[in-house]
Amino acid sequence: MAEKEKTEGKKPAKAEQAAKPVKTPKADKAQAAAAAAAPKEKKPREPEPRVIPYLKTHYEDVVRKKLVEQFGYKNRFEVPTVDKIVVNMGVGEGASDRKKVEQAANDLSLIAGQKAIITISRKSIANFKLRDNQPIGCKVTLRKTRMYEFIDRLVNIALPRIRDFRGLNPKSFDGYGNYTLGIKEHIVFPEIDFDKAADVWGMDITVCTTARTDEEARALLTGFNFPFRQ
Repeated sequence: MAEKEKTEGKKPAKAEQAAKPVKTPKADKAQAAAAAAAPKEKKPREPEPRVIPYLKTHYEDVVRKKLVEQFGYKNRFEVPTVDKIVVNMGVGEGASDRKKVEQAANDLSLIAGQKAIITISRKSIANFKLRDNQPIGCKVTLRKTRMYEFIDRLVNIALPRIRDFRGLNPKSFDGYGNYTLGIKEHIVFPEIDFDKAADVWGMDITVCTTARTDEEARALLTGFNFPFRQ
């Protein structure tokens, strides 16, 4: 009887030991790896503060009032504004070397702060050894904040760096309130390193406005300090 009691007393102890899970170093490593592989919760990104361009506030506070006094607008929506700026760069060597067009597009992207689009020829011209669908240049269209920032850098930095600059031609309006100017060397912009520039290209800059006449557009651009010849 005593032996039975001893054996009966030992059985529950073995059952309890079997019920308890035994931790091994392999299990600990597996749990640590699973915890590391689990996706971590990302904190929501805080929105960056918007910086209003100087020329935009200058237009709202100064230029708009001058235009209303000069032309007598009765509705604030009649006052002309700058709609967009189109910068076009033609690369004639691109017909034979595509890398030249890509370099010009990269430089234009640095100048504008926006990725430039490579333009393609629409038809083939035998005299220029040009076929259709060949890259021949690049362009970029700027609006809103980047447009005002580009005007600021163009008027205050780029144009004064042009050699023998005597002012902009006041007759380069198209009759619908749009103004176009040409620059022979794109290296006048501070974003281009003169020592690293392999080639020098010209560019056409078209300032599109909502003005109905050239006189209104000239008064608008004069308010932005465009240096027209007198």
